[in-house]
Amino acid sequence: MNPKLACSVAVLSSLLGTTVSGTAEAAKGHPPAASNPRAKQAAPARPLANDFPTQARVEYVMQCMAERGGANLDNMYHCVCAVDKIASLMSFQDYSEALTFTYMFDTPGEKGGEFRDPPKSKIFRDRLKDARQQAESCFPKLAATPATPATPATPAAPVQP
Repeated sequence: MNPKLACSVAVLSSLLGTTVSGTAEAAKGHPPAASNPRAKQAAPARPLANDFPTQARVEYVMQCMAERGGANLDNMYHCVCAVDKIASLMSFQDYSEALTFTYMFDTPGEKGGEFRDPPKSKIFRDRLKDARQQAESCFPKLAATPATPATPATPAAPVQP
């Protein structure tokens, strides 16, 4: 394995609190921790801070960019920030349930009642609304430009012969 890649994987592994066999140890010529009897026991796995899958993040960013004027790097950076903010505030399970309740809320009739009536529907929709409002901090606030009053055009003076 490339030593730089092995080092990067080792750093990521330590940040995530997981162990990847044969990474930095292998790059340094040491056997993987599992076969090293003096190796420390791995810390118990911590739950991930945000568990949003890549596909969900990409879908959010694509929709966000479409709503904000199209695909460009400026929009992408702000939309990525927004999905990161939402992911830090909600688990993916809660986010996907909140989206379902939000999208299906306007379904008419008895079938729509299953998405409007449960108490958790309002709770999830409100949590998603709050997360989206907090994610608005990722987008720049444009300064309002004062409107200049229109000056009436003055007609040219008639020419006298």
